[in-house]
Amino acid sequence: MVPHLITALTGPINELEQRVLESMPAIERWFRLEWMEHTPPFYSSVDLRNAGYKLAPVDTNLFPGGFNHLTPDMLPLAVQAAMAAIEKICPEAKNLLLVPENDIRNSFYLSNLATLVRIFSQAGLNVRLGSLDPTVTGPTELSLADGSALTLEPLLRTRGRVGLKGFDPCTVLLNNALSAGVPRSIEHLHEQYLLPPLHAGWPSRRKSQHFKAYEEVAKKFSKLLGMDSWLINPMFIPLQSADFSAGQGLEALQTQVDAVLSKTRRKYKEYGIQEKPFVVIKPDAGTYGAGVLTVRDAKELPELMQRSAWGRGPDGASAHQIVVQEGVVTHERVHDAVAEPVVYMMDRYVVGGFYRVHAERGVDENLHAPGASFVPLAFSQASQLPRPGEKPGVSAPNRFYMYGVIARLGMLAASYELEVTDPEAEVYA
Repeated sequence: MVPHLITALTGPINELEQRVLESMPAIERWFRLEWMEHTPPFYSSVDLRNAGYKLAPVDTNLFPGGFNHLTPDMLPLAVQAAMAAIEKICPEAKNLLLVPENDIRNSFYLSNLATLVRIFSQAGLNVRLGSLDPTVTGPTELSLADGSALTLEPLLRTRGRVGLKGFDPCTVLLNNALSAGVPRSIEHLHEQYLLPPLHAGWPSRRKSQHFKAYEEVAKKFSKLLGMDSWLINPMFIPLQSADFSAGQGLEALQTQVDAVLSKTRRKYKEYGIQEKPFVVIKPDAGTYGAGVLTVRDAKELPELMQRSAWGRGPDGASAHQIVVQEGVVTHERVHDAVAEPVVYMMDRYVVGGFYRVHAERGVDENLHAPGASFVPLAFSQASQLPRPGEKPGVSAPNRFYMYGVIARLGMLAASYELEVTDPEAEVYA
């Protein structure tokens, strides 16, 4: 099943699709050259929004969950990509320690862990789960919905290395975004590979840094294709040092909202887009779609923030660093419910994806919320390879290829971002 796109059969995105397909050899060569200079994140997922007139990434996750939503047909791609990634990092790797989030009560997240274990086991590694949670003091069995089980064990730090009792891994793979901070047990590891690196976690990572890197990538790519980078890039402005709990920063936030809305209106006028622009305000750090606010008029801000208690994180702390981002509607539907594509990658390869679907959310709202469901994307089968020459806007394989291209731009931006923010780098960009 292919979700339908509620948009005209002619327009900027269909023109972009045609240009992407016509430029496929140049695009793939361009990516190849970029990967000669930059190291891709070990794994990542990118949330996309397709408005019909614009296709842009709105979030890039460097600790992706949701591998359980990939179809069995997609898993061979993931296994091959895992093999390629491990061979580059630690060819002699035998043991892999997978470190999950501390909150493991979600059955979907447990299924995600089981899928990751399966992928890396089939890639030729002994995989075990080690927890950063201090309440896990011994082997703990976790029951899955399908009747199988996983075993979670407490992490042990010995002579500068981290592992489990009787298990010394070459590679430690974090599936934990470190939102609660970086534990000392995984700092300064001796002759062990920690993936992703610690500075990819939310204690130090900032969305504004990522979107700054993405802006650079989008401009390079757009120059290659001879197109306007706005078609694939959501404008944004970061706001620092706000403290809404103390009544500080509201006026500055309204100014930034007005600025992004004005720039968006000019672009809409240029392209003849009959939509009312909006912005999305989100914390500069954080995950799982928390703290996202949709605003169409800066004058609405005081009431919206008061009504939603916006500006406070899940722990009650005030959000001091904020991103004001151009809103991108999604005009895709699955069973008449709003949908957005999410593309999964490992190393430099697209391994699959799904549509995040939410029947109770609007085209301008965050879909990463309770009540969302998931429909797989058809990236995996040979029959789904791009089909040059077909009419733009009607071929699912061509649309999926385009999604994979834009998602890889997000992944490339993440590699730029991690280089710039690497605390051990000698030169900062």
